[in-house]
Amino acid sequence: MMLRFAVRATGALALATLAGCSILPSSLSSLSLPSFLGGSADKPKPAELQPNPALLAVSPAWTARIGQVGFPLSVNTSGGSLTVASGDGTVAVIDPATGRDVWRASVGGPIAAGAGSDGKLVAVITSANELVAISSGKEAWRQKLSAVGYTAPFVAGGRVFVLTADRAVSAFDGQSGRKLWTQQRAGEPLVLRHAGVMLAVGDTLVVGLSGRLAGLNPLTGASRWEAPLASPRGLNDVERLVDLVGTVSRVGDSVCARAFQATVGCIDAGRGAVVWTKPSNGAEGVNGDDKLVFGTEADGKVIAWKRENGERAWVSDKLQYRGLTAPLALGRSVVVGDSMGFVHMLSREDGSLLNRLATDGSAIAAAPVVAGNTLVIVTRNGGIHGFLPQ
Repeated sequence: MMLRFAVRATGALALATLAGCSILPSSLSSLSLPSFLGGSADKPKPAELQPNPALLAVSPAWTARIGQVGFPLSVNTSGGSLTVASGDGTVAVIDPATGRDVWRASVGGPIAAGAGSDGKLVAVITSANELVAISSGKEAWRQKLSAVGYTAPFVAGGRVFVLTADRAVSAFDGQSGRKLWTQQRAGEPLVLRHAGVMLAVGDTLVVGLSGRLAGLNPLTGASRWEAPLASPRGLNDVERLVDLVGTVSRVGDSVCARAFQATVGCIDAGRGAVVWTKPSNGAEGVNGDDKLVFGTEADGKVIAWKRENGERAWVSDKLQYRGLTAPLALGRSVVVGDSMGFVHMLSREDGSLLNRLATDGSAIAAAPVVAGNTLVIVTRNGGIHGFLPQ
């Protein structure tokens, strides 16, 4: 597993890389540590796959392709369409029933974060720190940002909201691209090169800022409340890094999220209050339903927590060290992808294997999603795979 940090230094953003046990902290000097992910310097051997029981009838429906995905991809399913992007600047809106393009366009340069959409307007962030909006396959506008962003823009209410690596949240008019407001605060010198948290709950914009979920007025950016899920700890900038990572699980006012390598917790977004937090050593987001919240740990364990109080319902260790994605709660299954191109459908009740699906052999690039009746998986090599229950 490789994770990257953006380092704020002398007003510029440089990249520091965490790969195995070698990192570059804010001093940009090499430092050797025990694995930041909780393992040893030797990469653990992935768990062997158990025989596939095929207890759920699921079949391949279609495949499509896009360019390679080497950035924090978010697959958007707003408006009944499937919106994806690739590192080479390609943005595609796809019919999830057939896998055929509705339209496909290029933003003219590498993409750093995306795709966000409300079903009509699509927005991505380029590695040149530009926010680009596309409508019906044609560029609508683009705006320069104060820093690069790793979280897909959030498009809602005729506005485009952006979270950038300098801990700033900005709103832009969806039609003209005019900046409406920016909310920024001082933060830690490191941020994760990973999709963060941004969603709407009622008339409140909920954003992950360091280890807090913050409720903002979407019209002005004014703060309404803050709910801490994790606090900085440790002696140096790397150890003290706290970031919330997407995806999240929302049911009504209940929003559950993960703080990188620290906790999983749920808040009441109506009151801006923390309901519970539990220690959890993971780097990917969570998903769930009204009863359970599901997450994957850095070592490949899959855990289910009770939504009401955070108590563990079950733990599965059958996929250890397979580099798992964030999960998707789907009917009676919990779906996770791995770094070897497989998709595992586990029982919602106890984590046992129900079915296993194969893709193109490259790592799964984003959390699985459902568009219409189709389970959609996107791989690092740019394969887009649609599966249907029989």
